[in-house]
Amino acid sequence: MSDKRRAEIEAKRAKLAELRKARADRQRAETERRQTEPGPSSVARRDVDDLVNQLVGSRSGLDTGGDLTPSSSLPNTPPRPSTNLLHGSALSPSGRASRQSDIGSDKDRVSMGTTMVGMMDHVDRVLTPRFIPDLIDVEQELFELPQRERVIYNKEVQTTAIETETPQVSEDEIRQQIMRERELEAERIAQDKELEEESVQLEKEIEQEIRELTEEERSHILSAPEFLDFVEQSSKILQRALNDGYDYIRDYTIGTEANGDDSEGKRVKRICAFYDERYGKNRSITDIDWSPKYPELSVASYNKNPAALNEPDGIVAVWNLHLLDRPEFVFHSQSDVLSVTFSPFHSNLVFGGTYSGQILLWDTRSKHLPVLKTPLSAAGHTHPVYAMQMVGTQNAHNLITSSTDGTVCSWLVDMLAQPQETLELIHAGHNKTGEVAITTLDFPDNETTTFWVGTEEGNIYQANRYDRAGAKAGLNQYDIYKGHAGPVMGLHFHPLVGPVDFSDLFLTASVDWTVKLWRAKSLAKPSTAAHAISPIYSFDEADDYVYDVKWHPAHPALFGTVDGSGRFDVWNLNTDTEVPVVSTNVGSGRAINKLQWDRKDGRRAAFGGSDGKLYVYDIGDMALPRESEWTDLQKTIAGFIGGAQTNGAIDGIVAGR
Repeated sequence: MSDKRRAEIEAKRAKLAELRKARADRQRAETERRQTEPGPSSVARRDVDDLVNQLVGSRSGLDTGGDLTPSSSLPNTPPRPSTNLLHGSALSPSGRASRQSDIGSDKDRVSMGTTMVGMMDHVDRVLTPRFIPDLIDVEQELFELPQRERVIYNKEVQTTAIETETPQVSEDEIRQQIMRERELEAERIAQDKELEEESVQLEKEIEQEIRELTEEERSHILSAPEFLDFVEQSSKILQRALNDGYDYIRDYTIGTEANGDDSEGKRVKRICAFYDERYGKNRSITDIDWSPKYPELSVASYNKNPAALNEPDGIVAVWNLHLLDRPEFVFHSQSDVLSVTFSPFHSNLVFGGTYSGQILLWDTRSKHLPVLKTPLSAAGHTHPVYAMQMVGTQNAHNLITSSTDGTVCSWLVDMLAQPQETLELIHAGHNKTGEVAITTLDFPDNETTTFWVGTEEGNIYQANRYDRAGAKAGLNQYDIYKGHAGPVMGLHFHPLVGPVDFSDLFLTASVDWTVKLWRAKSLAKPSTAAHAISPIYSFDEADDYVYDVKWHPAHPALFGTVDGSGRFDVWNLNTDTEVPVVSTNVGSGRAINKLQWDRKDGRRAAFGGSDGKLYVYDIGDMALPRESEWTDLQKTIAGFIGGAQTNGAIDGIVAGR
């Protein structure tokens, strides 16, 4: 039922309740008025009674409560009982007729005729000879006995009542008053009838509104976009609440158990694994990122599902730590999505680089399709885009993307029709082609012009977006960071945190099973001739392709790696440089393609697997650095450099096997 129809039904029900309440109030008020107010009706009734008494005659003899007192009696003679008076024709024992019965007027006989006749029918009449009494003259004094006054007291008046004259009311006024009362009564009855009819009509309308829907109407409602959106949003809210791991019925009065927590002693703990078969089946995760504003949100990009021809080739899913069973948002692409990133300045924007070379922009406030995308033309990318990064500030920022044909483009967020800048990285020393196949890219912190790229050939190069002092825009062909024997899969500069600046250090991961630590050459002194730069340290502990490496965002000596065997290694250079401090097998043993620390405090790490699952792990207290970590790392790096110079190793010091 739509909101409009529901509102109409509620309004009708409210109106019906108001009508019933108004009728009840009116009836209650009428009853109270009749009980409390004497009103003109009682006055009119009393006037009518007085008028009738005047017309018919005085009934004082009968109004005294049934005691008939004779008008004259002998002194010292007790009063006769009332039963003797009722038999008017009976004679007294002395043979004299009652004075009351003899003197009574004809009017009295008329008024009492009915009663007398009814009573005389039951008296047996006996004929006796007429007795002529001897008449005697007797003088008597007659006294009029006044009626006994009835005094009535109430709680309002406890004083002597003062009689006031009642205004005389005419017969016409009484008739008019009676007519008005009848009209008011008829009007009230009509209103009650009208209210009753309206109540019945409203009840019928409500029954009509809430009637059972037909199958066609039900299917139409269930397929409506508004209904589907409502179910989608409401079910998300419910699932978030159900997935919340907090114990709402915990009893804090009970002591802790002696056995302790199951996770005690485990330094790396799995939090969850995001997977939805509708979107992740037969797909691999190609890139991941954490939201800069909402620490519970992460995004993952997926490649093509070769078994599903009707599904979109590329998928981007935004996952929520409080919603484990399905993604918060799902975005579609016409090509495999190889790289993805949240906009650090607009929390609702997601950028993706595709296999076809297009750059896509999705908005969480919109639907599945991208709101902006770059054209497939020579002005942009025409090769796969494996790396992208947002640089700049809130008011002036650009999206930097790179593809395997050596093209680096700079885009404005609100205009993807054509790149703002295009830079082709070409190396003249290549045999067949001068292009540099870029597989990964990174900018040092607080740097927007100079960046480093990893290539398929295994070398790392430094490049400039613009001309600067001593260096031209484009690739620096002379400073070559050599050390890997295979394509470079990951490159990451040390974050600029803490009291010591290590932003010139960067790590690289390669398919040659190694991770290498480099120190970037000073930009103020570029080489004028070919110069090979060696790593200052190499970590050779892995037994498979190393697909990604990332410095920890808070701990200066901590970094993590993931490899093709599904292993996650945590290294602490201040603790051990030979082996990782923690090594954990993630998932089912399939390859882990990407690693990303959360932006808040680095306690959580997200892994993108080739099985289509997004894993989230917690490293616990390892993410909390001590104050001495920065100075300890300085000593460790100095030891790396000193050892390399002492041993004269060209490729740096090799750790591990």
